[in-house]
Amino acid sequence: MIPRLLYRVYALFVFLPLFLIVSLITAIVTIVGCKLGNGHFWGYYPGKLWSCFTLRMLFLPVKVEGRENLVSGQSYVFVSNHQGSFDIFLIYGFLGRNFKWMMKKGIRKIAFVGEACASAHHIFVDKSGASKIKETYDHAREVLQEEMSLVVFPEGARSFTGHMGIFRRGAFMLADELQLPVCPLTINGSFDVMPRTKDWHFPRWHRLRLTIHKPILPKGKGIEFEKQTMNEAYEVIMSGLTKEYQGFVENPDQ
Repeated sequence: MIPRLLYRVYALFVFLPLFLIVSLITAIVTIVGCKLGNGHFWGYYPGKLWSCFTLRMLFLPVKVEGRENLVSGQSYVFVSNHQGSFDIFLIYGFLGRNFKWMMKKGIRKIAFVGEACASAHHIFVDKSGASKIKETYDHAREVLQEEMSLVVFPEGARSFTGHMGIFRRGAFMLADELQLPVCPLTINGSFDVMPRTKDWHFPRWHRLRLTIHKPILPKGKGIEFEKQTMNEAYEVIMSGLTKEYQGFVENPDQ
């Protein structure tokens, strides 16, 4: 365990300046690389290295379980609980699969980051109207048909308590329509590093664990099977949480 005061001093004067510089470089490399070359390569590997750098520079131990559950060359719809901001670094850096994010459209407005995400063809969720929602899912459908995987946080927002809220149907509708396996992911520790209630505060040292559960294979097509898969994924993800964060707690912004 690193003394808290020493960790904060290091985070402020060493980690933060390096993080900002590397984030800018990563965004620029992604934008330029995607415009000049293979978008699937440049849209994934710079972000993966950026994420690994971030967690390593903060000395956050990472444990990944269940990679043996994934089949090479198979597209998946990955669904995960959303404990905090560090979920992004954990999945991007350590899932070990090329994928696209499904993310809030507000991220598009962040300088350099938004342009990098757009260049990498990540999917911005626009809920401003029926036509925009349709465009979002049409884009996601195209991505999955290109043998690419998708990562979604079905809760739609980070937890305020570390517990899971409700799941939205979107990811499961896509998986049902395209008859793709849904792979549940459980994240532990991210809430303890930086809870949503303390955005822009100092990160806290805590172990991170990513559990890749066995994929849920399609059993049929239609709303009945879609709901069955969603409920099964919810239960599996919940089962992987540490005991203190198990159990449903409603999030105010759901």
